[in-house]
This record gives sequence, C-alpha cells and structure tokens, in this order.
Amino acid sequence: MDRASFRKLAAERIIILDGAFGTELQKRGMPAGVCPEQWVLEHPDSIVTLQKEYVAAGSNAVYTCTFGGNRIKLEEFGLADQTVEINRKLALLSREAVGQAGLVAGDLSITGQFVRPFGSLPFETVVDVYKEQVKGLLEGGVDFFAIETMTDLQEARAAVIAVKESCDLPILVTMTFDEDGRTLTGADPVTALITLQSLGADAVGCNCSTGPETMVKFIRQMKPYARAPLVAKPNAGLPKLIDGKTAFTMGPAEFGAQVGPLLEAGVNLIGGCCGTSPEYIKEIKKRVDGYKPSKFGSIKYSAVTSARKTVFIGPDQPLAIIGERINPTGKKKLQEELKEGKTTEIRRFALEQIENGAVILDVNVGMPGIDEKAKMIEAVELLAPLVEAPLCFDSSSPEVLEAALRIYPGRALINSISGEKTKMAKLLPVAAKYGAMFILLPLGDGGLPETAAERVGIVEAVYKEAEKWGFTKDDIIVDGLVLTVSSNQSAAGETLKLINWASNEFKANTNIGLSNVSYGLPERKWVNAAFLAMAVANGLTAAIANPSSELLMNLKRSLDVLTGNDAGCKNYLSFFTAKIQNQESVTLNKDKDAGSSVAQIYQGVIQGDKEGIVTAVEKAIKEGYKPGELVDGYLIPAITEVGELYESKKYFLPQLIQSAEAMKKAFGYLEPLLTQSEGEQSREKIKVVMATVKGDIHDIGKNIVALMLKNHGYEVLDLGKDVAAVEIVEQAKITGAKIVGLSALMTTTMVEMKNVIDLAKKEGLNSKIIVGGAVVTEEYAKEIKADGYAEDAHKAVKLVQRLVKELNL
Repeated sequence: MDRASFRKLAAERIIILDGAFGTELQKRGMPAGVCPEQWVLEHPDSIVTLQKEYVAAGSNAVYTCTFGGNRIKLEEFGLADQTVEINRKLALLSREAVGQAGLVAGDLSITGQFVRPFGSLPFETVVDVYKEQVKGLLEGGVDFFAIETMTDLQEARAAVIAVKESCDLPILVTMTFDEDGRTLTGADPVTALITLQSLGADAVGCNCSTGPETMVKFIRQMKPYARAPLVAKPNAGLPKLIDGKTAFTMGPAEFGAQVGPLLEAGVNLIGGCCGTSPEYIKEIKKRVDGYKPSKFGSIKYSAVTSARKTVFIGPDQPLAIIGERINPTGKKKLQEELKEGKTTEIRRFALEQIENGAVILDVNVGMPGIDEKAKMIEAVELLAPLVEAPLCFDSSSPEVLEAALRIYPGRALINSISGEKTKMAKLLPVAAKYGAMFILLPLGDGGLPETAAERVGIVEAVYKEAEKWGFTKDDIIVDGLVLTVSSNQSAAGETLKLINWASNEFKANTNIGLSNVSYGLPERKWVNAAFLAMAVANGLTAAIANPSSELLMNLKRSLDVLTGNDAGCKNYLSFFTAKIQNQESVTLNKDKDAGSSVAQIYQGVIQGDKEGIVTAVEKAIKEGYKPGELVDGYLIPAITEVGELYESKKYFLPQLIQSAEAMKKAFGYLEPLLTQSEGEQSREKIKVVMATVKGDIHDIGKNIVALMLKNHGYEVLDLGKDVAAVEIVEQAKITGAKIVGLSALMTTTMVEMKNVIDLAKKEGLNSKIIVGGAVVTEEYAKEIKADGYAEDAHKAVKLVQRLVKELNL
C-alpha cells in the first residue's frame, strides 16, 4: 500500500484496527516474564487464531506481534542477533491470519531507554535499531507501519526517520499521554501532532495509558491542526486487581459507548489497547456504521515546535520575536567558549532571551577555527531540554543545517533559504525531509536586489521550487531583506513594500532582521523601534531581534494590543502587573546576590547546569562554606523546588533529569569532603532498595526515582529490572533497607508487586514498601496493601520522606 492509497482509504472509510495482544495472549497460556515474540513463534497458533478473531470481529488491519521486537528489547532475552528473523516470521504469521484482503501493520515501539538529548542513547543508534526491525518486517510483507505507545517524541521521530529511510510505506504514529495530556518527556497532543505530521507521518494519534473518555479530549485538541488522519486506541479503562489477577473493568458495551464521541471528535482509525479483546472490536464495528470519516488535509496555520511547546506564527497571532543573541559575531566571550568547548554563554543567552520575551531562539555557532557541525549539534543537545522555545537554525552550510534538523526533537525553522540555485537545490530537499519551516530570503544569484519588485520575483521563484517539495505558503516566512538606512534611506521603504505585498497579496508570513536597519547610526534603539512599528503596520508577523531591549519589547507588547492579537490585553496586563509587583519586592531564591557562589549553586540545580555547578561549589568551599551547609542549605532546597516545578507542570521530565544530574555532579564533588570535614558529623544514610519486578524489563521511571532519592541523601541499592520477589526481600534484609520501591510498566507484570508484598510479610520484613509505574494506580496500591503509591519521581521522594518520618528515623 502506498501513502496516497492509505490516505484515500482513511478519507473514504473509518478504519478499524485490532485490540490488545498481551492480555489476550496470557489468556491463551503465555506465562509472565517470557519474551512475547519468542513465545508466539513457539506457539504460532496463538497469534494466528487471535488475529483471525480480530478480523472476524471487524478489524481491517492488525498489528504484528513485534511490540518488543527491537534489538534493545530482545537483548534482554539473548535474542538480539535474531532481530530481523524474528520480525520477518512474526509478520508472516500476521499475513497468514488476515490473508491478502486484510492489512498488516509492522509494529514498532519503545526501546525502554531515553534518547539524546533527553537521555544517553545516541539518536543514530536508535534510528539504526529501528531500521533493523523495519528490515525484518518488510521481508515479512507488512502493508504499513504502526509506531505505537511512544512516550518520547524524540524516539518517535527516530522510528519515523528509520521507516522513511527504508521504504515508502505509510506510517502511523500514536503517542501515550498521561491524564493531564503530556507524554513522559512533556509533549502535549498538538505539539506531538504538528511535529510528527510535518516529519512525514501519515496518521497520528494516541494509544494506551487512558480510557476512551480521556482520549476524546486529546483527539479534540489535535483535530483543528490535523492535516493527517487521527488515530485512537484506548485502554478498557484502568486496571484493577481481581482474584490476584490484573483486570480491566470497562466491559465491551461500556467501551463501545465511547466510540461515537471519539469519531465525532475526529478519529479516522480506531481500535483498542490494553484490556480489549475481539468482543471490544465487535462493539466498535457495530457503532462505526453510519459515521462518515472525519475530513483532514489542508488546514491553514503556521507553526514551529520544540519537544514541549508549539508556537504559532501569523497575522492573527502576537508578533513572534526570534531571539538573535546566540551568534558569535561581535561576542568575544562566546567565541572563546566555542573554541574551548564550553556552553555557559549559550545557556545564558538562551535563558535571558526567553525571560525577556523571545518565543523562538535563533542559533548560529558559525565562526572560523571550529567544527561548526559539531558545535551546532552540541547546542541543540543543550537547548532542546533546557528551553521550551522552538529553535531556528542559522547557518550557510547545508550539512550543518541537516545535522541540526535531524536530531532536533521538534519542528524547527531554517534561517534561511535564498534564491541562489545551488543553495535551493541542497536545502529544499533537506527542509522537506525533516518537515521544517524556512525563512525565504529574497536574494538571488544576481546579487543584492535593492527594490521590492526585484525581491518579489525572487520570492515567487523560490516558492515555485518549494512547491515541488510539498511546501505551502504556510511553511515559509518571507524575509523583508532589511538594509541599513545609514547608507541608503530608501532601503527601509523597499522592505516595507515587500512586507506589504507578501502579507496582503502573496498571503505569507513575514520576517525582518530588525537591527540591520540602524547599523552605523547612534542611539539605534529608536530607529529599530520606529521601523518595527512601521513593519507591523504593513503586516509583519515575526522579527529577529534582541529581546533584552526593554523599549523594543514593550513596543511589541503594545503593538499586539493595538492589532488585536493580544486578546483582552491578557499578555500586556500580565507582564506589566508582574513588573509592578517585582519592583515592590525584588528577591532571589536563597540569596540576595545573584552573582554569589551559593546563588550560582542553587540556580545551577534549578537550570540543570552540569557544566557550571562544580565551579560554583569549588568557589563556595574556598569562600568558607562548609560542605554540609551547601548540601542542606542550597542543594536540597534547590532540588526540592525542581520537584515542585515538576509537580506543577512547569517542568517536565527532561528538566527534572537535567537538574538531578547537575545536583549529582555537585554532590559527587562534596561527598568526600563531607566525611573529611572536621566539625561535621558523619551522616548515616537511610537505605532504600529499588527494583523493577519479575517479568518486567522497563526501568526508566525506577531509575529516575533512584536518582532523585540519591540526590536527597538516601543510600539506594538499585537491583535493576526483572527481579524476583525472593531477591528483593533478601536484599532488603541484608542491607537493612527501611524502604523498598517496586516498579512495573505492564499490566501483565504489576501482579508481581503483590507477590513481593506477600513474601515480605511472610518473611517478617519491616521495610515500608512503595509502588509506582505507568499502569499502577493508588487504588491498586491499596488493594495489594502497599505502604504507599507515587505517580512520579517527585512524589516518590515526598512519600519516602513521610514514611521515614513515621518510622522516627
């Protein structure tokens, strides 16, 4: 099936997908703790029969049983070298089940590790891991690919790229969102949708984690921006423990009652996830009849994204300020740092510009004497977890731009693509491959065009070429090509004519490099401000500028009010009300002097500054601060604030991890000094044992909890994953652990938590046992008589602190 046929089918009919595999295969005899892929190959009738039942119930397409079929997952069972063969055979079994009339989707899912820049696994390694799995599925004859249950937008991007670079088959991607509508790494439904459909996904949606009622909300959020069909595969509600087994209490009829709302919200492809069965698919089939497929396709809007935020650009949006400061031109300190391999200035410029109102950050690291490509990658990996603002990549090198676009976990903006034929030929395919927007610079091979008429011709020529690569006017921002008025006073007028034409006739977004207009003049801020107002009056929608200019940013806020793009003056009032309050009471967390060593330590944790925090700690020690004072007075309060930011959804997992890693660096420096320091008592650490239960090979969440507990001064013994109840209890006894933390990601393994608790009680273990994981709920924790439940790392720390207090330790 080609991509056009897939989209045509989704436009003509509602496509019914299949339901759960894990819970259904367990009913057919699959034991807990085995490799599902291997077990199915040893018992092929189990999957063939199940998939035939799904087809008979109404499924138009079934997924291959390859959820854990990537090399990283198979390695847990010693099967990594058989990855291609396992995937090929499983795809053939699905084909046997559905025949030639049904559709088979090659199933790809998570590796169980975080991908850079949010983790340590290199991006290209992940792409290669998925390519290997794709190879086997292609050999097995799949019709399209389903990338499912993705918790990290970056990992989903790697899977999409792997498929695109291996074949031309359609790609469906579904992300997993929590009850608040965020993935594990912080992406919201709209950001995930825009990023993935821009990258080339042919259908986007959500599966797992929630029941159908909650999933309706996510689909409604996506629908206004969906240029691709939407997908929903909800769970049969939330799991509960019944007679010692995990069960989903939402029955087929109750599940089916939610099919209508999902279809009305805009779903084109629908199925079930955990807890569903062929009976659930029958209920979907019953209710699909009578519904026409939701329309999708050309929806007008312009947007760029980061991993956690979408920024819309347009005549009905606030003027988008693109921060210009991350550029070594004229910045000696930044130049020195780029040569020395440091990133302190990039970090500072990024945070300052965001604080001052930039919504996109331009990133330029080009200068003589450095490897620009390597430095750009380094900048992307620093900034993507650090800031929510989308990035604009600014380089004259196509190789540098491609390297940045490939690893960037969002939809980026390119600055810029001109009318020079060589650059167009190299850059348009790259921008199209990664789904980027681009600034169209009206500069051609004939030199600098001085008049608006000449520039119009170049804009039209570039756009004509861009259309061949699938770009629309919504994907480009026309640059006004600002020249200095100090040498040619008519230059400003020509730029304004071009902005007016592009906005009102060509119907595209527009941008200016604002500071160029005043180059060579004294008191440049006045010229810049006046020109910005004139440009906005002519339709300007974005400006590359320095947001640290108070005059400029206050003018921008006023212009948004006057153009009606700040509804109810909300942003204007919010900014100036906060400014008045700040003037009345100006304080800095934990220290009045922002430049002091202890303030730098505190902010180093808050901002996740692994590079600068050790230097600040060294400085504080030299100034006479005691190690214990730094830990108790600054590091612990700082990581506590990070937890509060995480709990309030101001921070997400990437920032939490960065802050925890920064604190780990600081604590690593201080730990030897804590035992050596005279006058400070040796600290008796409370011991905690952590483990992912038997049969479960997922440990991301558990690892983060362990890291956070260590940063709060606990001694953590991490037993790893797939740990038997006997070993957990035995290690808790040996170490004298006061707390035991258990994690499970799968509904099929969460029952092991009860086995651990029962054994601990039988053995007379006095440790408090806490539980958590994606499928675990507070209600479940109470059912199995756990001492506590935490839904995330921050809450786990608070829970441990409470339990320790109850133990009077």
